[in-house]
Amino acid sequence: MNEIIFELSNISYSYIDGGKKRVILDDLSYKFERGKFYTILGPSGSGKSTLLAIACALDKPEKGIVKYEEEDIKNMGFTKFRRNKIAIVFQKYNLMDYLTGVENVESDMMIIDKKINGDKKQIAYKILEKVGIVKSKADRRVTNLSGGEQQRVAIARALATDVDLILGDEPTGALDTATEKEVIGLLKTLAHEYNKTIILVTHSDDVAQQSDVKLRLKNGKLFEDEN
Repeated sequence: MNEIIFELSNISYSYIDGGKKRVILDDLSYKFERGKFYTILGPSGSGKSTLLAIACALDKPEKGIVKYEEEDIKNMGFTKFRRNKIAIVFQKYNLMDYLTGVENVESDMMIIDKKINGDKKQIAYKILEKVGIVKSKADRRVTNLSGGEQQRVAIARALATDVDLILGDEPTGALDTATEKEVIGLLKTLAHEYNKTIILVTHSDDVAQQSDVKLRLKNGKLFEDEN
């Protein structure tokens, strides 16, 4: 087994719906290894969004522990965990639409705690080039880029923070099939060549088939599918 980077341990979550308690996550546990690409499938209402929110420290479980490199993220501090340890890639890109691609990437470099050596803009260009955005496109406002190009800028922002854990909320949901394949190929490269751990929530079985580990959220627990 590879090194465990991230762990969900005995996570439970429920809410009251029409006077009845509805269990969304039920004593769920799973360990994620460094350098692997994971997908989480499940029907609408199965709890995928809740699970992702807990993994990103945007919500708290009723019970259970979320660990990053064996440390409880509560002890680390939720804000510090979100800022320094993870990056989130959204379906709607979540870019600042009044900025260029390179300025969007630079903006994420400026909010992290680590000191960046060298010229931030030049580093941003290099990161964008790594994800297939050439300088002429990096200098355009993101609203003048295609959906696939905007998603690449969003992934470049995730890389700019130099984190090892990237979480995705349906990041290919708004893309056409060809662009989806390109973005998934890029995420696989990040996992396998750059040793990042990628965890995507998706409704697409096609996307899930391309991951190293396909997980299914069912009855409040995660199960591994055979790929």
